[in-house]
Amino acid sequence: MRLLAGAMTLACMVLVGPSAPSSALFGRSLPADAVGDVVANRVMTWNVCNPCEKSNVDRAAEIATYAPEVIGLQEVCVRDVKRIRGYLENLYGLVYHVEYGTVLRNWGRCGGAPWSPGAFGQAILSAAPMTDRVNVEYPDGGSEDRGYMAVTTMVGGRPVRVFNTHLAQRRQEAVRADQTGVLAAAVARYDRAIVLGDFNAVPDAPELTSMWALATDTDPQCRPSPVDSCEPTTDWYSKFDYVFLRGIVPLKHRVQPTPYSDHHLLFTDLDPA
Repeated sequence: MRLLAGAMTLACMVLVGPSAPSSALFGRSLPADAVGDVVANRVMTWNVCNPCEKSNVDRAAEIATYAPEVIGLQEVCVRDVKRIRGYLENLYGLVYHVEYGTVLRNWGRCGGAPWSPGAFGQAILSAAPMTDRVNVEYPDGGSEDRGYMAVTTMVGGRPVRVFNTHLAQRRQEAVRADQTGVLAAAVARYDRAIVLGDFNAVPDAPELTSMWALATDTDPQCRPSPVDSCEPTTDWYSKFDYVFLRGIVPLKHRVQPTPYSDHHLLFTDLDPA
């Protein structure tokens, strides 16, 4: 019996990975209204907060609750994304491909050996395979290296170019203006594009002008004007997170606060036409 119990424990450890907390053997239970499979035409952006010492099991459960077809994550370590992806598949049956947009290697952010720190930046998870990945560091990252990544994948059965970015921290307006200029020039080459990310700027900030000239936010009430109503996406009641759409029409969106980050989940369902 002891041998059998040991074998079962080993099998569970292989399934979820040696670094998983004990609660990961069964995962965090999902709400009763959680979706059961990947939702076509749904995309999400989420700055997961780093370093915040949150469980990747809990992060995976938050994603599994809404199960978008495409997910853009910011402030993520490669090793954390690998674990999140593994939990999504092993605990919830959600299978995603993944591409990384590493901008730096940082021991304080992502651990690892001092001579080999972990990779840090953005990531895109997609239910469909991704092609033509590019990873671009902005010429000036500001106080920390920043950049964007882009892939081509399928959303609702149609190909689309998906971008994921994280702009310079607050009080670096001029730096962000240069960064959005670089990003907008890349987005402008595509008639159909989805731009996900943490822009660290409110909608009427001048540095977002080049993005508003190309695309609209998924929130139809949110425009670059102080009189418009933009739902906050952070714990400090600012809208910093966006799903910019070019050549694509949104159906509905949702901002969902979460205890696992200082940024809320933001996802949108898109018109399949």
